[in-house]
Amino acid sequence: GPAHLFRLAGKCFSFVESTYKYEFCPFHNVTQHEQTFRWNAYSGILGIWHEWEIDNNTFVGMWMREGDSCETKSRQTKVLLVCGKSNKLAYVSEPSTCVYSLTFETPLVCHPHSLLVYPTLTEALQRKWDEAEQFLYDELITEQGYKKILKEIFEEAGLLRAAEEKEFEKQSKKITTLEFETVENCNKEYKQLSKELKKIKDLLTQHGIAYKTNSGE
Repeated sequence: GPAHLFRLAGKCFSFVESTYKYEFCPFHNVTQHEQTFRWNAYSGILGIWHEWEIDNNTFVGMWMREGDSCETKSRQTKVLLVCGKSNKLAYVSEPSTCVYSLTFETPLVCHPHSLLVYPTLTEALQRKWDEAEQFLYDELITEQGYKKILKEIFEEAGLLRAAEEKEFEKQSKKITTLEFETVENCNKEYKQLSKELKKIKDLLTQHGIAYKTNSGE
């Protein structure tokens, strides 16, 4: 992302609303602490730094995802970046259950070009973008095709998390929290994993890559 925003890393900014204190630590996380004397006062994570929110080829905010669990999903927060005289958390809301919205004011985004995506990319990715622009102009691709290429560029630059990466994360989470209700389910999963393991071994053998086998396999 924009290098000048990295100076916010390692700092935290808080905002108190009613009995809750919200804390935003850019490139790290967002937390919420209930400031009451209740024995079970809530204190938890509303999201961990995940990816940028990009709109009209401009950085507009930060997505903090995979926070504490909330019913069937994880809490997540979008932090909107707006121009302000000083660095401060200015507003907090919860537009939908377990999805929060924070407004962060900072002079670092006041310059009209401070949040443009293009200048933050490598020369190779800028060339890829230029080509896509030309293809669109020459009507060789549609507007939808152009947006798809831009999304790929943003993913390659690490500004957005790739869909496969998210899916892999989801699957890993599923496997680590997997609980087998029956022996049959366990056997089914074991067979599936054995098949995948065989495929991987075959691939390694095919490419002449040595691998160690575990005797307790």
